[in-house]
Amino acid sequence: MILSDFDKKSIIDTAIIMLDSARPIALSYFRKQTQVIENKLINGFDPVTMADKEIELIFRKILTKERPEDGIIGEEFQNIPSQSGLTWILDPIDGTRGFISGTPTWGMLIGVNNGSKTIFGAIDQPYTQERFIGGFGHSSLETRDKITNINVRPCSKLEDATLFSTMPQVGNISETELFNLVSNKCKLTRFGMDCYAYGLLALGQIDLVIEADLNIYDIQGPLAVVEAAGGVVTDWQGGPVNSGGQIIASGDSKIHAEVIKILNSGE
Repeated sequence: MILSDFDKKSIIDTAIIMLDSARPIALSYFRKQTQVIENKLINGFDPVTMADKEIELIFRKILTKERPEDGIIGEEFQNIPSQSGLTWILDPIDGTRGFISGTPTWGMLIGVNNGSKTIFGAIDQPYTQERFIGGFGHSSLETRDKITNINVRPCSKLEDATLFSTMPQVGNISETELFNLVSNKCKLTRFGMDCYAYGLLALGQIDLVIEADLNIYDIQGPLAVVEAAGGVVTDWQGGPVNSGGQIIASGDSKIHAEVIKILNSGE
């Protein structure tokens, strides 16, 4: 699908309207002890808050007005098929565990897919007022007072790399063991960053993000931001990331290839 400059501008402008409208909603709940938290799981803990639902609803309302023919895949509500060939993938609060704990590592995620690949994405952190945007060959960070072009940093040796993931339990037991093989070769490993890790990767602050068991709405927005900043995002076999699952995001293609080798050889 070939998009005109008008279409590209429309996508970017619509995403900005969505995120600007949702920021006050997110902040009205963040670090408030009165917020209601529901658990999606019978065994385990997968929280969802009123902020998740209200933000996705405002996202959908804006899309219905601005781009009514586009499809929607969201975490909290029913999917809407695309009539235009474009689909918006929405995660209103990525990192809900961090959100309810008061850490500013969560974010609002938007991705736009053209049926074959993700062409635009955004990671928005309302509390720090940071917005990572990537797509159409350009990646940037918008802060309180300026917009800066961002790029991943070179890091050709795994021993020099900083690795992030959400939790020490990276997927199942065997996936965690493979992750640890990579982690043990890295200079530094940190956990608990959720989508913010991908923003830091695009910014050139870290070198690797490795995760497993992700959903489509967890990765589509971050994927576009990282790729537009010059990074590489694949599954653990080096293939495309379409619906989530196992994810490797790297700032340097050399360590990306090394990580794939380790994860698939087990050594």
